[in-house]
Amino acid sequence: MKNGAVDEDALKRLIDWHIENGTNGLVPVGTTGESATLSHEEHHRVVSLTVEHVAGRIAVIAGAGSNSTTEGIGFVQHAAEVGADAALVVTPYYNKPNQRMLIEHYRTLHDCADIPIMIYNIPGRSVIDMTDATMAELAKLPRIIGNKCATGDLARCGQERLDCGKDFVLLSGEDATAVGYNAMGGVGCISVSANVAPAACSAMQAACLAGDYKTALDWQDKLYPLHRAMFMESSPAPAKYALSLLGLCENEMRAPIYPVMPETEAAIRAAMDGLGLL
Repeated sequence: MKNGAVDEDALKRLIDWHIENGTNGLVPVGTTGESATLSHEEHHRVVSLTVEHVAGRIAVIAGAGSNSTTEGIGFVQHAAEVGADAALVVTPYYNKPNQRMLIEHYRTLHDCADIPIMIYNIPGRSVIDMTDATMAELAKLPRIIGNKCATGDLARCGQERLDCGKDFVLLSGEDATAVGYNAMGGVGCISVSANVAPAACSAMQAACLAGDYKTALDWQDKLYPLHRAMFMESSPAPAKYALSLLGLCENEMRAPIYPVMPETEAAIRAAMDGLGLL
């Protein structure tokens, strides 16, 4: 954000910086960003600009979730139209559909466009928790390809691997348990900390994929203070502050999110110093 509007120059700068630092994929209008306060027009523009500027260099998974199925259809169809590689669809929040309703919601989004869909299960934000049985049912659909799991329960990864098949893409949505999640069968993380330290997070993930968990744990030890700092206040305030220190974007966000407090600033600076970022 800059002067109340989406800062497109900063977005393009961030995209190039991520690619240079080993990021394997981007999630425009994800929930670490400001999707909740963007207009539909801004949402569409951020996705289309990201796809355009990435130009096939890495994957783009467009945030496309909503608590309204009709609204979700529009987001998924737009992501497909502009050439995103997949859509990330969070479980509907606030209105609390039951498991039968979740299946109908995701089936409708699956059928509305020819684009792969990643489920995003985050009961801490959406209140509802998609059960393993529901996920297994959805995994039968050809374009429901995986899950971003932000439950914090590592056992879920093992169960989903058995229920949904070994080709089902299991991504962690929680930095602090990402190494453990990968050890249970995960293949990556849609990360908060990688917004600030993409090279370190990428190195940690590469070590996991290579089965080198000693190296992965070494990276985890270095990254853990940043993981903690990124959750001291509501997203994206900590990440925006950190990126402003690197000169990559403004420390500006839309209400009701406001800049972090001095004690959070200090923790972020210390974590970034420990990683050699400052």
